[in-house]
Amino acid sequence: MGERGIPCILMRGGTSKGAYFLAADLPADRKTRDDLILRIMGSPDPRQIDGIGGAHPLTSKVAVIGPSTRADADVDYLFLQVGVGEAFVTDKQNCGNLLAGVGPFAVERGLVPAAAERTSVRIHLVNTGESATATFATPDGAVDYAEPVLLSFAAPEGKPLLPTGRVRDEIDGFRVTCVDNGMPTVVLVAADLGVSGYETPAELEADERVAERIRRIRAGALDRMGLGDAPSLPKITLLAPARDGGTVSTRTFIPVRCHEAIGVLGAVSVATALLLPGAVGADLAGPVEPGRPLRLEHPTGAVDVSVELDPGAPADRPRTRRAGLVRTARKLFEGTVHPRPSQHTASN
Repeated sequence: MGERGIPCILMRGGTSKGAYFLAADLPADRKTRDDLILRIMGSPDPRQIDGIGGAHPLTSKVAVIGPSTRADADVDYLFLQVGVGEAFVTDKQNCGNLLAGVGPFAVERGLVPAAAERTSVRIHLVNTGESATATFATPDGAVDYAEPVLLSFAAPEGKPLLPTGRVRDEIDGFRVTCVDNGMPTVVLVAADLGVSGYETPAELEADERVAERIRRIRAGALDRMGLGDAPSLPKITLLAPARDGGTVSTRTFIPVRCHEAIGVLGAVSVATALLLPGAVGADLAGPVEPGRPLRLEHPTGAVDVSVELDPGAPADRPRTRRAGLVRTARKLFEGTVHPRPSQHTASN
């Protein structure tokens, strides 16, 4: 008799796509849960042919959502990054793109009642203990996926924006700024790496010299940022002057594949770095007007990010008051997913 199917909603959140589950529908034991998720997604396999993963880190993601364990939140959101060609499931980071779908999922599954016009869902980001609020349209009590989702983030409590304690560091001979405002990120100037910063993701991934330098920078940043052996951190963002009226142009590695856009929380961290005096790449930014969003150009468009720094914080220990941006989400499929058997052989 086959293993039971698991209720699932497949959703696009921002520029990512993932499988959303109720926490109660997955095993409580972590090892058992992770094994099940690998079988659902079809990992390890570069094509994920025997699962619902999309054969890329941006489409091999899982959101696990349930009633909140905290009084100041409505739901708990655990993000799991699933390896594609490698058999791993990690909770070492948040995902702000899938976050865009958490509020709508909570309404769809009855965790939060929908308001008549717009609904706000307070979300506890279990991975890091941070919190966010998603506000979205719910005319007549149903989610309107054609309307955007406003994501706002509370200032992290007790976690430094500068994990190394410095606004500038040198890693493997490159000037970098290591920042974490929701996503551990290393920022550097594209020209320092010997590229323009306007290349396509495919061009950057095909450049073996760039790939090797990115690997070395990532390896050097892991320990300095206190990230241990996290398999998908930190994100590395190359900056160049904007070309289409934005603040800067970006190319982001996640951590060694080049992003077709930029992650939500990675964008918040990059925007934060641009506001820090002396940060690497801040001099490339166009005019930054107080209170106006920063527009980060990326390979497939741009994203506007609002970040407000605390003017009363010491220069060596900066803090943010708030951050926010707009994303979209869309339900793609709702049904039952059937994991491959625990013991399986390759199909012909």
